[in-house]
Amino acid sequence: MTEQDSTDQAMPLVAHLTELRDKLLRAILAILILFIGLFPFANDIYAAVSEPLRAILPEGATMIATEVASPFLTPFKLTLFTAAFLAMPYVLYQVWSFIAPGMYRHEKRLAIPLLISSVALFYMGAAFAYFVVFPLIFAFFTSVAPEGIAIMTDINSYLNFVLKLFFAFGLAFEIPIAAVLLIWAGITTPEALAAKRPYIIVGCFVFGMLLTPPDIISQSLLAIPMWLLFEVGVYCGKILQRRGTSRAS
Repeated sequence: MTEQDSTDQAMPLVAHLTELRDKLLRAILAILILFIGLFPFANDIYAAVSEPLRAILPEGATMIATEVASPFLTPFKLTLFTAAFLAMPYVLYQVWSFIAPGMYRHEKRLAIPLLISSVALFYMGAAFAYFVVFPLIFAFFTSVAPEGIAIMTDINSYLNFVLKLFFAFGLAFEIPIAAVLLIWAGITTPEALAAKRPYIIVGCFVFGMLLTPPDIISQSLLAIPMWLLFEVGVYCGKILQRRGTSRAS
């Protein structure tokens, strides 16, 4: 093989790597622009995220900062996560535009709705955590505090806690997408998934136990939606399978 042949074979790889670099830079730039725009409102964003806890704190109780830099770093970190959260559709679009040229037309026809649905479901999971789960579990935690114990939650600990729950519920709400992808790829069938329902339910509660606080309320609030979303995924998989069968015939 001549040096010219080697260069000709290496060029497509270099072009792909250059394109990938450009996509990553655009995604990072989008997050950075959003972060710069949101940073002046960092304290307001933290106030909004901490509202579910502050709303049920006993009278006279407040949140505290136990580290010197926490009053600055905690809102800073939350604003960065918020920017990434809001930029996710654009980031996924960059990923899609990179891989789409290598896909068949029928694959693109299914991939686009799945991509949109996955973003929407992740946002729905985060919203469910904020509006439904947080008020319930914070009310539970404050109600079981021993007598004489002042509830004064550290702002950084609170942020780490809620980010974990945002991620857990956002990920849990992706179950229908995972089920549809498994069926579409031919790895399993709707009937096979339905037959494993008892194991799936147990797995949902184990997952809820690992990713939520050690109380039955928050575990159930994650496990039950996961189970219901699994049923949605199986149902959508059946529709997808019927359409594939009708096209083949």
